[in-house]
Amino acid sequence: MLSTLGILLPVFALILAGFVCRRRGVLGPTAASELNRFVVWLALPALLFNTMAHATWKQLDQPAFIAVFSIAGGVTFLLILAYRMIGGLHLADASIDAIAGAYPNTGYVGFPLCLMAFGPESLTPTTIATILIACVLFAIAIVLSELSLQAERRPHKLASKVLVSLGKNPLIVSPLAGVLFSAAHVALPDSVVAFLKLLSGAASPCALVSLGLFLAERRAAVATQRSALLLTGTKLLLQPALAWWLAARVFSMPTPMVNMTLVLAALPTGTGPFMLAEFYRREAQVTSRTILFTTLASLVTLSIILVYVRSGA
Repeated sequence: MLSTLGILLPVFALILAGFVCRRRGVLGPTAASELNRFVVWLALPALLFNTMAHATWKQLDQPAFIAVFSIAGGVTFLLILAYRMIGGLHLADASIDAIAGAYPNTGYVGFPLCLMAFGPESLTPTTIATILIACVLFAIAIVLSELSLQAERRPHKLASKVLVSLGKNPLIVSPLAGVLFSAAHVALPDSVVAFLKLLSGAASPCALVSLGLFLAERRAAVATQRSALLLTGTKLLLQPALAWWLAARVFSMPTPMVNMTLVLAALPTGTGPFMLAEFYRREAQVTSRTILFTTLASLVTLSIILVYVRSGA
């Protein structure tokens, strides 16, 4: 148990540091967005590029992991989407709620946590999971939002808009560029390697502090507790349980990969759904509360999961 807390506490201590600095006024109201820009546009792309540029095709060839992570996330997303639409919610709002309940924070929490729990071998599956979330799950939510809000719904117009949006996403472009470098067997100069190492080293701590800054922002209280709690339970219980069952029982993956898949699926909700809600000017209270609730509750759920994983069960 102490060794598990030794893994989790530094991660959540950095989140707490950002939270306290914002609440005490040490960092200003724009700190969260500016630090988030640094992570999204510089530090995390450097980490993703560097990981994929040094990965072998054998490491990337993980169809079972891709299938498990995609199915677990997709089923969770569709269940929430159907439930919210049956309840009378607009398609755009339902899709944002759905992604909030199925969007593990692999970029901000997954990389540092898995690196401490499983070592460098976790970098490749975490990167693959990040690509699946950013390229597939996020794109589906964008398409559904566009379908419900755009007057122009011709398929080719919608497809081009989504492709342009994804093509501008540094979290998608950087790992794909790394794959191309790896395939071309191009050796990076030592100065570039040192640059990427320094920049990628800032990704995890800055991302966690940025998350704490985001959670510290005071938002108007409305009657969204029930919805947020529903999404929190789905994210932290249903999705990891489904991922574990698929990985261990259906695809019979090796134990280390089952453990990494379980932890990645059990991560709290990332900030992406909130950004999507803000972009489309939809009600973001449920999303922001889900991010807060899952982040706090995951301290307990991830502790239990890591104890289970490290016990060799």
